[in-house]
Amino acid sequence: MKKTQKVYRIHLQGQVQGVGFRPFVYKLAKEFELCGWVNNSVDGVHIEFNAAEELGDAFFQAVQKRAPVLARITAADMIEAPWKIYTNFEIRNSEETGEANLLLTPDVALCRECRMELHDPANRRFCYPFITCTNCGPRYSIIQKLPYDRPYTTMKAFPMCMVCATEYEEPLNRRYYSQTNSCTVCGIALQWHSKEEGSLEGDDSDLINRAVAYILAGKIVAVKGIGGFLLCCDAGNEKAVMELRMRKHRPSKPFALMYPSLEMLTEEALVSSEEAWELTGSAAPILLLELKNDRSNNLAISAIAPGLNQIGAMLPYAPLFERLLHQLQRPIVATSGNRSNAPIVFDNATALRELPEIADALLCHNRDIVTPQDDSVIRFTPRYRQRIVLRRSRGLAPTFIQPELLLPDKSVLAMGAQLKSAFALTHKGNLYLSQYLGDLENYDTERSFQLTIKHLTRLFSARPEAVLTDPHPDYFSTRLGQQLAAEWNVPVIQYQHHRAHFAAVLAENNLLQEQDPILGVIWDGTGLGDDGQVWGGEFFLFDGNSMPRVAQLGYFPFILGNKMPREPRISALATCGNVPEAKVLLEPHFSRTEWSIYNRLLSKEDNLHSSSMGRLFDAAAALLGLSLQSSYEGEAAMLLENAALRVFQQIGYDGLPGLLAIEKLSENLPPQALLQPIAAGVLRGEPAGELAARFHRSLVDWVEHVARCRQVGRIAFSGGVFQNAVLTDLLIHRLQHKFSLYFHRELSPNDENIAFGQVMLAGGGERRCMQRLYKQRT
Repeated sequence: MKKTQKVYRIHLQGQVQGVGFRPFVYKLAKEFELCGWVNNSVDGVHIEFNAAEELGDAFFQAVQKRAPVLARITAADMIEAPWKIYTNFEIRNSEETGEANLLLTPDVALCRECRMELHDPANRRFCYPFITCTNCGPRYSIIQKLPYDRPYTTMKAFPMCMVCATEYEEPLNRRYYSQTNSCTVCGIALQWHSKEEGSLEGDDSDLINRAVAYILAGKIVAVKGIGGFLLCCDAGNEKAVMELRMRKHRPSKPFALMYPSLEMLTEEALVSSEEAWELTGSAAPILLLELKNDRSNNLAISAIAPGLNQIGAMLPYAPLFERLLHQLQRPIVATSGNRSNAPIVFDNATALRELPEIADALLCHNRDIVTPQDDSVIRFTPRYRQRIVLRRSRGLAPTFIQPELLLPDKSVLAMGAQLKSAFALTHKGNLYLSQYLGDLENYDTERSFQLTIKHLTRLFSARPEAVLTDPHPDYFSTRLGQQLAAEWNVPVIQYQHHRAHFAAVLAENNLLQEQDPILGVIWDGTGLGDDGQVWGGEFFLFDGNSMPRVAQLGYFPFILGNKMPREPRISALATCGNVPEAKVLLEPHFSRTEWSIYNRLLSKEDNLHSSSMGRLFDAAAALLGLSLQSSYEGEAAMLLENAALRVFQQIGYDGLPGLLAIEKLSENLPPQALLQPIAAGVLRGEPAGELAARFHRSLVDWVEHVARCRQVGRIAFSGGVFQNAVLTDLLIHRLQHKFSLYFHRELSPNDENIAFGQVMLAGGGERRCMQRLYKQRT
């Protein structure tokens, strides 16, 4: 060993486990002819080696620049270590001592190489439905403990056979140190459970053939995937789809579809290059896609997505689904395996207890799922291709990497909101955003929310020093946050719902440290306001130090609690006030008793009031006859958007004026100003689609009016209303040349981002005295 050589130690943090980093380092070290070692620890990846200074620096740079495609390095440092001599380079056993400080790798969809091997008769894993390698397979869903090594995952139950173990130890093999490595000899086994045949085990192909036969016969099969069970049936069999709706108590909410291949999907839907990239990427989410006009009539589309001209489609992301779809050679419905409004079922015992009331058979396997996840959902706007995340879950959660973020100095737990629940945890300078966990309106979802918090905090041995909540006292997330804070003896800090939305979109666009004013357009369904009313159609102005509300949708009575958002006719009645045309349209849709009681409720002086934009969309849909009573959240708004889209596709975004002349707009806009022209137009016989399109155009005009009144050059948008692709496209089309526009890109605009916004307010608050401005209650 030359005396000019030294010993260097590299420490890498971030998403560096479960991505093939150690095999990559091993091969790179051999290329550089270095001796030393690499291992995983609870705080990332460590490398130690002998090298001259120049070579050591070159290796350090190469590790970062040539890192595996799934890796996300957030911190890297190299120091000189005490002198010692190494004679070879090796991967050492992981260290499990110390405090956990690393990012968790999401589950990764089936890679191209494994897909080819799955269908290759000459490959020893031919048809093996759990094929994986260092580049794909379950990660987050199977982790029980850190660091990420097989003994700390649910793969511990499957000791490798001699051939798999040889692959695992072979540096040039793609499965070198692949923690999920297995085969038909040593791997995961399928089980079949049906009402007719009972429980069966045996040959994988035989059990998959049974599932194929059931689906082709019009039956429903629950299949266990990576994050939980999916309920599957033939997407071309209208009777089977309607039977699934009846059993699942889901009368009209669209079902997701899974296609055997991208080629088959493009025969029926319009798929852009951006959408194809998402579908075939490592996350492989569901994409909302517009159907082709000249498609075949093989889909039972009226049963799959009633009233809509789009589908939610994905490709097989797990080898089990790849095998199933390869044999079927047709699209299937693949919807979350659960009872309506309950969380996804992920363990075999619960599936055998609950799913037989929906499914005719279950195709299970014996690899346990630790962390259940629904499929992620993404859409792109039709013209400007703005990416909108509708649900952030499998393949995307729980890591969120944005180095510029200003996080709180202390570990905090942010509880988020009530609907579209997700929480956030900061620990050791890292941010973890949970997967979508559902609406916290029933016991099962509440329990799932609690268990996921417990699992993530236990993984990192995290003890938050503050709990951040929404100020709404009846939110389960708020009550649980207060309970946890009491157990940990730490403070509760509450941040107003819509300001958390605003902080989320500002932070995602690295704007929280800006001093020049930014207008925040925060439109959603509901959130408790500073004045105790139900906000949802708000404008805020951020100047680096404060976020005052500067404009809003005019208040209207909020009656009947949760019944109002479920029945758009009630929203129309409440928002229209004394509009005579609206009375003519609405009264026939109420019984005489309802009409009398509801009008008396509206006249009460002590009513709760709302400025909810979500309810305004519901009202517009009801007046247009598109939706009077909804069977799922957001149905009325989706139908309104769909009606507007069809018109804009024919005449373009400049073809129609808004419902109001510009001079009639005001910063505090009464809802009647937009609804009266709709009601009058319906009575005149104007097409519903054109009125829906003009409604969307008026909202864009209003945004421009408020921005000009406030003399701002930048506008940011957040809230569930901005899941609307037509509205987002129209905003870009009308305003992009006049203002700088900011939207969410990696996070959903809906309430999933509330926890992130709470963390951002806490992070900014410690350094910019913002707690004084946003703290609502302690």
